[in-house]
Amino acid sequence: MPSFLRRKLARFLRPRAALPPPEPAVSLLNEVLAANAKYAETFGDKSTLPLPPARRFAVLTCMDARLDPAKYAGLAEGDAHVIRNAGGRASDDAIRSLVISHKLLGTQAYFVVHHTDCGMVLFTDEIISGLLEKSLDTAVLDAEGWHDVGHSAGSSAGRYIRWLTISDAEQAVLDDVTRIRQHPLIAREIPIHGYLYDVRSGRLVEVPRATAAGQPLAH
Repeated sequence: MPSFLRRKLARFLRPRAALPPPEPAVSLLNEVLAANAKYAETFGDKSTLPLPPARRFAVLTCMDARLDPAKYAGLAEGDAHVIRNAGGRASDDAIRSLVISHKLLGTQAYFVVHHTDCGMVLFTDEIISGLLEKSLDTAVLDAEGWHDVGHSAGSSAGRYIRWLTISDAEQAVLDDVTRIRQHPLIAREIPIHGYLYDVRSGRLVEVPRATAAGQPLAH
């Protein structure tokens, strides 16, 4: 295992609160549906919200369960587009959404928000592809790295996917802002802001090089 991954694993494996056991599928489904029913009871005039986002911006961020863009960016329903994937990366599909967001729905600014302690730093394309070849079951992580413990069949299809893993958090924000800025379908006048969300404090920390790279371009 590369030494940089060993260092990151050591930080990730520091003592943390124990996770509860997974809920039975039926119990989980019932909880989600009950929560939705309660939400719908007070839905009120949200049914009249227009399709375009009221505050006219979009956020590209990570799917990590510790991140709540509505809270860290002060959003209510109808305010902004939120595009999420593993790492908050500027993948082809993320850029597809950003293009639609501006071209058809009028957003005028983008935020790229990655975060500290991201799981995307804990593996490489080679590691996840190798794990998937062994089985499709959930792998386990310890001080020695990732291990496949599954019994299902695996697949080599992972070798053909760019997993967009991260080795340096700030550099990844810069890379993604730069890729969006340079894409031929991204309007030149849109500012693109680059930030890291600190999972220890809840604060958004600017990545100045990324925001500089995302400045609007002259026509």
